[in-house]
Amino acid sequence: VSRFGRLDGIVANAGIGAYGGIMDLTDDQLADMMDTNVAGTVWPIRAAVPRFLEQGGGDIVIVASVAGLRGAGDEAVYAATKFAQVGLAGGLDRELREKNIRVSTLCPGGTATEFAMGSGRTPDMPGLDDMLRPEDVAEAVLTVLRQPLTMRTLVWSMRSIKEQD
Repeated sequence: VSRFGRLDGIVANAGIGAYGGIMDLTDDQLADMMDTNVAGTVWPIRAAVPRFLEQGGGDIVIVASVAGLRGAGDEAVYAATKFAQVGLAGGLDRELREKNIRVSTLCPGGTATEFAMGSGRTPDMPGLDDMLRPEDVAEAVLTVLRQPLTMRTLVWSMRSIKEQD
C-alpha cells in the first residue's frame, strides 16, 4: 500500500494438510490444519477489508480445494477446513457485495506442489502429470481478478483434464 497507494485485492491461499483417518491424526496436526487453513484465511481478509472500505472496493480471492466441495476419504479434517473456506467466502460475498468488495472462491483439484509431495507422493511417481500445475491455479486467480467488477465468480471448481474422480 505504501508503494502503490492502494490495495486492489488479496489472495488467501492458506493450505496445509495431513492425510489420514480422524483417529490417526495427532492433536497438533488437527490444530495446525485449523489454524492455517481457517484462521490463516480469516485474519488477512479481516486486515484487508478496512482498506477496501476506505477505497470503495476490492477483491478477495480464497483458494480452497475441491475437497471443500465433496470431501474425500482419509482427508475428512482437511476437507472440513476447505468447506470452512468455501462457507466463509459465501458469507463474505453476502456481507460485502453491496460495499463493492467482490469475493471469489477457487477450488482446485490435485496440484503438483510441495504440498502434494507431502501427502506421500514423490516426483518420480506416476500421476503427477495428471495434476494441475501451480501456473494453472495462478492463471485462474488472474482470470478472476481481471473480470469486470460487475461480474462475480462465486465458486470455480477446476481439475486437470486427466485427474481421476
